[in-house]
Amino acid sequence: MPKKIIIVGGNSGAVLAKTLNAKLPDAQITLINPRPYAVTLPTAPRMTVTPDNDLLDTGLIPFNKLFSNKNGTFVEGLVEIIKPNEKVVVLADGKEFPYDALVLAPGSVWEGPVNFPEDPKEVHAHVKSWRGQFEKAQRIVLVGGGAVGLEFAGEIKDTWPKKEVTIVHGDTQVLNSTYPAGFRKALADDLSKRGVNVVVNDYVDEIPAAGPATVTTRRGSTIEADLVVPTRGPRPRTEFVARSLGDTTLDQRKQIKVKPTLQLLDHPEIFAMGDVINYVEQKTAMKASAHGGVVAGNIVALFAGKSLKPYKGSVEMIVVTNGKSLFVSASFLAEYSPRQERRTRVHRDAMGHHLRSLVCAYDEVQDTHGWDDARVLWALIGFSLKRYEGLQPPKLGQA
Repeated sequence: MPKKIIIVGGNSGAVLAKTLNAKLPDAQITLINPRPYAVTLPTAPRMTVTPDNDLLDTGLIPFNKLFSNKNGTFVEGLVEIIKPNEKVVVLADGKEFPYDALVLAPGSVWEGPVNFPEDPKEVHAHVKSWRGQFEKAQRIVLVGGGAVGLEFAGEIKDTWPKKEVTIVHGDTQVLNSTYPAGFRKALADDLSKRGVNVVVNDYVDEIPAAGPATVTTRRGSTIEADLVVPTRGPRPRTEFVARSLGDTTLDQRKQIKVKPTLQLLDHPEIFAMGDVINYVEQKTAMKASAHGGVVAGNIVALFAGKSLKPYKGSVEMIVVTNGKSLFVSASFLAEYSPRQERRTRVHRDAMGHHLRSLVCAYDEVQDTHGWDDARVLWALIGFSLKRYEGLQPPKLGQA
């Protein structure tokens, strides 16, 4: 009988599904996702701020051309529970799907504009609502100075240069301590030159309801706002994992505990990848793609009775844009491993703008579908960085 592989989660999971469809053409592969498309998160700031580039079309990548043969199936649905003893996944509508291998790639739950509804019928209304709120507000406070908050600030200033934009961030500088201090300062300085007020070492503990509000920070400062937007980091979408496999499956941050082979500790036929795993590294799309290469190879090895390979970390990179017409403030590349000392290099170029442009060009490659091109996208970025830094590009999507 053909092996059955279930993949839960459609962003990084879709790339894995396509890879396995090629590696195991006789296996029955089912991708389960609440929406019939993936939301390309790098497009989210512009998509939800302005109708420019029409990203409601180009930023939502459908799954209808994902598989190269009839053994691949997409199912629109929400996983309710996993029954590990029976090796069955149960959806919210009661449908059951048996598996020989299960991959958990559910991604993260965000706040604010990036918190896209799971019901696909509500996504367009969500985007248009946020566009309206951004357009109406003159004083905007972004709560969180990670990459998401920085990019929202750039997009707002591009569209409405005279709007008052304030970022409130709890760390000593924007982003986090993974990145060099000079790099973080450069990002904040570039936004400050555009009139963005960057407040660090402070917090906004409560997000007020939509509409004008006086924001009081933890340190007692007050900021008048017409719109307060949460742009803080996300949390793992793992409630159904704990409900199914027990709370001990997760760590204190609600991330899934995995072996170096990306298998769950007590369930060798279940793998996890992407934002939800407890591997010590930054949570990015590039990381998820690297996880997918390891998981794909290990599922093939598992079915063949061969040894599985560990995930050893991958290139650490971040690209932060400052609007659509300006070059990226900076980008960062490092070899990162929790068991090794980091080596960091910093450079300034136009990578961020080109990244956004490439992601926004999916409509031109629909005939071949965006998933292959998404993998090529990251490889091209890695190659470009290699040219500047003399480092090897990441080997994505390989076993």
